[in-house]
Amino acid sequence: MDALSYKTQFATKANSGKEWLLVDAENEVVGRLASKVAMLLRGKHKTNYTPHADAGSNVIIINAEKVRFTGKKLTDKEYIRYTGYPGGQRFASPKEWLNSKPEAILEHAIHGMLPKGRLGRQLNTNIRIFAGTAHGMEAQQPKKVDLSKIK
Repeated sequence: MDALSYKTQFATKANSGKEWLLVDAENEVVGRLASKVAMLLRGKHKTNYTPHADAGSNVIIINAEKVRFTGKKLTDKEYIRYTGYPGGQRFASPKEWLNSKPEAILEHAIHGMLPKGRLGRQLNTNIRIFAGTAHGMEAQQPKKVDLSKIK
């Protein structure tokens, strides 16, 4: 047996095989959708998954305004942010975000499921989220992904 023939293959920019994937978020539960998209962004669905490299796919999400929450999360969940000023803590519910900026719900959920640090910030640039079906990314020829087949 030749020991040199069994070298571990690490994904790099040259051989990562990045592709564009299209995900339809209609009637999908936010957390479950976010975990599957985070897995696609990381590249865990590929055989050459490398934990320290950006070897995942670019993901386009359409129909962001048609996601759903389970239970009473639509009214009871709170998104909290701080302006940086005294008394500047702001609260919002998913119902408010769905009316004003539905893309932010998925951005927030997916960002929380990616690694923190430089790699996570790089992976955040590989996602495009759109409200409605028009996405303007036809030039990338994205492949439609069926989320029910992803574990």
